[in-house]
Amino acid sequence: MQATRIALVTGASAGIGQACARALIERGWHTWCVGRNAQALHATVQALPEAQRDLATVHPADVSDEAAVAELFARIKQQHGRLDLLFNNAGLNQAAATPDELDPAQWRAIVDVNLNGAFYCLHHAFALMRAQQPSGGRIINNGSISAQVPRPASIAYAATKSAINGLTRAASLDGRRLGIAVGQIDIGNVASAMTERMAAGVLQADGEVRPEARMDMQSVVDTFLTMAHLPLEANIFQVTVMANAMPFVGRG
Repeated sequence: MQATRIALVTGASAGIGQACARALIERGWHTWCVGRNAQALHATVQALPEAQRDLATVHPADVSDEAAVAELFARIKQQHGRLDLLFNNAGLNQAAATPDELDPAQWRAIVDVNLNGAFYCLHHAFALMRAQQPSGGRIINNGSISAQVPRPASIAYAATKSAINGLTRAASLDGRRLGIAVGQIDIGNVASAMTERMAAGVLQADGEVRPEARMDMQSVVDTFLTMAHLPLEANIFQVTVMANAMPFVGRG
């Protein structure tokens, strides 16, 4: 009988993280649900069928706080002795602002969560995965198509998501000899509270405001699960899943 696999999902209180955490739990993974909103995390678990709730551990934490991330991984190691999957999903968006308009404090806040927080989690995941027996594991970073085609007035978000590309590439290389598979999922316009404004109309590169197509969350979940369930000998290094009609390829 296969032992229960252990997963950690950051940003699990809403949106993509919440949907992917629930999908893992439904498939028998013991999943640590991490985020800053404790009430929303507990509500996510309570919405599960009663028989599945024991497969979820709620752990409120801010990934931009390195000490909090270290404590989180110490608890995972103490309780399970291993981690099989990290979904590095927590992230902040920004209010529309050109570089001269962006408050440096907001820049630092976005960098702290989107980049530093992702590194802290990856750092501790590597340490646990290389030491555990059997060694190895999988890390999936949540990137964005904004790294390739940023929206107007989104410099902090685009810069941090570009940095995630480098984080994924370097970690994937370093993880090879350790049996750690590192990949990235780039997601465009999934239907969620964060993208409601896009359906109503969002600023385009030509200065016009136009609505954009969105896709159902299940398309993201299905892509994520395909990555998560691969054997460690295989890896989807980078994949883009997006609404087919959204502006991305060519002129939009």
